Amino acid sequence: MPRLTQKLPSYRHHRASGQAVVVLSGKAFYLGAHGTKTSKAEYDRLIAEWLAHGRRLSTSMEAPTDLTVNELLLAYWTHAEAHYTRDGTPTRHLANIRDAIRPLRALYGHTRAADFGASAFKTVRKAMIDAGLCRNTINGRLGKIRSMLRWATEERLVPADVLHELASVKALKRGRDGVRETELVGPVPDERVAAVLPCVSTPIRAMIELQRLTGMRPGEATAMRGADLDRSGDVWVYSPERHKSDHLGKARPIFIGPRAQDILRAWLVADPSAYLFRPVVAVEARNTSRRAARKTPMTPSQNARKPKRNPKRPPRQRYDKNSYSQAVARGCQLAFPHPEESRRRAEAKDKGLSKDQRRKLWEELKAWRIEHRADLADWHREHRWHPNQLRHSAATAIRQRFGLEAAQTVLGHARADITQVYAERDMARAASVMAEIG
Repeated sequence: MPRLTQKLPSYRHHRASGQAVVVLSGKAFYLGAHGTKTSKAEYDRLIAEWLAHGRRLSTSMEAPTDLTVNELLLAYWTHAEAHYTRDGTPTRHLANIRDAIRPLRALYGHTRAADFGASAFKTVRKAMIDAGLCRNTINGRLGKIRSMLRWATEERLVPADVLHELASVKALKRGRDGVRETELVGPVPDERVAAVLPCVSTPIRAMIELQRLTGMRPGEATAMRGADLDRSGDVWVYSPERHKSDHLGKARPIFIGPRAQDILRAWLVADPSAYLFRPVVAVEARNTSRRAARKTPMTPSQNARKPKRNPKRPPRQRYDKNSYSQAVARGCQLAFPHPEESRRRAEAKDKGLSKDQRRKLWEELKAWRIEHRADLADWHREHRWHPNQLRHSAATAIRQRFGLEAAQTVLGHARADITQVYAERDMARAASVMAEIG
């Protein structure tokens, strides 16, 4: 009969991961960085729990072994839907999680979650690379998968060694692994902005000009309300109801100088809770313009026509950053048409031709667009700019004129833990900058 030993399982160093580890009843438990007080305290806790159960693993120490990746994804998604919300509305992070777990579900949905290790993780990463994603996006999505496994470890849904094995997979490095890099976002030339302004609606035009002057983010421009504006001073202060860093407890004052104030005055309404830039205004202006351009007068029945009570696509009460960006993209297409496409379209609209001739030219134009789809996409990509580039343009102009510190403060790039003295000095500096150029 073998002699029973009273020796306790040892606190060991797992050199591959740098973690402390202890093996209890044949199961490895990773404790944290080796040699730290936290890891030693975790070792003491596990040993005490193991001894209290007669040198056996307790129920809380046993993770389920038959849970599939699909079942884990479902459990995590339920948690994420409740956790990543703001005022009852899902945040963008929830959509990012969905994008991150899609290849994981496709490749390993029926695999046991406990068997998902470094090799499988690399396979998911390879699928993202093959999909043409850039390095930053891939690293971000892999980080979200790790976050899911960290939550699952806390909930005792998977063994702790799954997370530790995934932690050994390093992030993709710049210039390696043949992964494309994110294209740098730069400022947009003033002449390109000026060319687009006549091709967009008045609310879009106002937001473009406002961004150029203040350097605010696209989402901050679309969310502006009268209630968020402090107009008591010579320089107005816009405090967005929500912003990128509000979950960190960081304030985001946006200073609005005289030129930007002139733009906003035309959009202020009696209801302070109403959004200033609304798609319904653009729709009304477009309909008015179309009526004014009519070649024939409106008939009595057209004048008596009433709006539908429940239209399929009613105008929204506000833009968001996506609809704003789409409107700018359409403006770029109108401002910078492809020369050959523009020539063919003009021929097809020639009123001197018969209907059959025009119909034939339109069919030829459609066929030409299909044949040259890639060339058209390259042309529009080259001549398109995005609203966030206006923020870069403002940052460049402010930095050239007032220095880097002023640009960082105006754009809200100061750290949340900055001292009160520097915060006061910086806020005054930002206000003075906007008083002069905004």
